Amino acid sequence: MASHQEREELDARARQGETVVPGGTGGKSLEAQEHLAEGRSRGGQTRKEQLGREGYQELGSKGGQTRKEQIGTKGYREMGRKGGLSTIDKSGGERAAEEGIDIDESKYKTRRSTTP
Repeated sequence: MASHQEREELDARARQGETVVPGGTGGKSLEAQEHLAEGRSRGGQTRKEQLGREGYQELGSKGGQTRKEQIGTKGYREMGRKGGLSTIDKSGGERAAEEGIDIDESKYKTRRSTTP
């Protein structure tokens, strides 16, 4: 449990717009962030009970299919190129830039439909 002084410091930081409680994004005070985090946690638990393991698997599958339709084979190929360049010390983007390798990130960014 945080001391009174620590809570005051966290509250001051929250009032300046900093998220000081994981899951408390958007709260304008320490107390508000605590309430937001608690509510989000409860909501997640309720949804978990509603869907169960199979429900989450189905959602993941639908999301994967949607992403596949968005970026296509070329998008996955570019992502793989970039990922293959990554090392413990550097991201794939950093290595590609250093070595002059062109990675076309537009191929794996979400494409927006032009039709309403």
